[in-house]
Amino acid sequence: MPREIQSEEEFLEIVERASECRVKRLRDLVKLKLRTPSHLYTFKTDPGTAERLLAGIKVPIIDV
Repeated sequence: MPREIQSEEEFLEIVERASECRVKRLRDLVKLKLRTPSHLYTFKTDPGTAERLLAGIKVPIIDV
């Protein structure tokens, strides 16, 4: 089962140990999915915040 992240700070901590980030864009919502060796983490946010977060990460980004 995926675990949902509630804050941007937690997202930035987890992205350091993630192997990839999948991005699912909906109408007014963006889901960011981080795959780590043991879990899948999801973070729901608005498109502006998602673009800001994605600009600063170094893992491969896959648009779904």
